[in-house]
Amino acid sequence: MQGNMPPEAQEKIEELQELQETAQQVAEQKEQAQSALNESKTALDALEDVDEDAGMYREIGEVLVETDYESAYDDLEDKVDSLEVRVEQLTKQEERVEEQFDDLQSELQQMLQGGAGGGGPMGPGGPGAGGA
Repeated sequence: MQGNMPPEAQEKIEELQELQETAQQVAEQKEQAQSALNESKTALDALEDVDEDAGMYREIGEVLVETDYESAYDDLEDKVDSLEVRVEQLTKQEERVEEQFDDLQSELQQMLQGGAGGGGPMGPGGPGAGGA
């Protein structure tokens, strides 16, 4: 069946496959960022229940370093803020990729259903659209 497929349609299929891979990568990154955000929020909530004079340590690589409550709290707040921004960016990127995928899929369907012999774009609202 692919032997009868026009080269333009084959290119669209390849683009769709690439967009699908991109969408999967973005979804994985978003899931990781969301997980880190949830963990940081949980830690921040737990920190609010800790006495400010309690001994605190932060992990830097494989080493624990003593820190004070205020620094620990501020660092966690900053981390939560940056992760919220990251999740928001990834959500927007995910939406853009999905929109590109849908548009490309639509173009491919039109190309295959409309007899892909014409060279120009076949979008709604073009010349001659509207009927009578």
